[in-house]
Amino acid sequence: MKYEALLRLSVFLGVALALGLWEVLAPRLPRPAERLRRWPGNLGLVALATLLIRLAVPVLPVGLAGLAQARGFGLLNLLTAHGLPLPEPAAGLACILLLDLAIYGQHVASHRWRWFWRLHRVHHADTVLDLTTAVRFHPLELLLSLGYKLLLVLALGPPAWAVLGFELLLNALPMFNHANARLPLRLDRALRRIIVTPDMHRMHHSTDMAEANTNYGFCFPWWDRAFATYLDQPAKGHEGMAIGLTIFRERSWSGLWGLLRMPFA
Repeated sequence: MKYEALLRLSVFLGVALALGLWEVLAPRLPRPAERLRRWPGNLGLVALATLLIRLAVPVLPVGLAGLAQARGFGLLNLLTAHGLPLPEPAAGLACILLLDLAIYGQHVASHRWRWFWRLHRVHHADTVLDLTTAVRFHPLELLLSLGYKLLLVLALGPPAWAVLGFELLLNALPMFNHANARLPLRLDRALRRIIVTPDMHRMHHSTDMAEANTNYGFCFPWWDRAFATYLDQPAKGHEGMAIGLTIFRERSWSGLWGLLRMPFA
């Protein structure tokens, strides 16, 4: 879609700025952010991954959705071709939900499959949780995730606007639920029925793997509740819960080179 890259960048920067101010003005946990140690590696990973994707992948999900619609690929386009079209708003919303469910499934797999976990643990090794943790993924994991989304788009044949909407949600909401931002507890209780909140997701980053293997949702919380992977509160409370992994806690692992070689260590 026209101006897709500009729109995505604008949303990303706007949400990051707002959450960064929130973290400074109203932090959830009074822990040192260690930004000078952590941020160059975290942001360096996403910059490198973005460059690799631009060089290696000829089409992104939104563009592929438009191509699939033009060529009649995917389930929704086949239904339309056989005289069984769904109303576009309903089809688009259904696709957003199905894409989020599929990303939930991918996240569960990244914890269950040993080779996948070696990549995904780069994300979990961050010893402090803030908005930059949301983009701290190994470039190989992001390339795999992109390939998976491209296959999903080909299979579903969703409207391009629905894929763009999902991509914007997947940019903004993970930054929100990784942020060290304080919400009133009653508001958190209400919000976590609709979206994943920081308190809900923080448990997923516990050093206790029994807690880390819960609350997999990035955007919507319903899948965790439906598939019995939802945890309400950590055993030691949010203040007493240690974040990260019990390994890779040395300072040398937080730099860009350390993060890149972590899956192979």
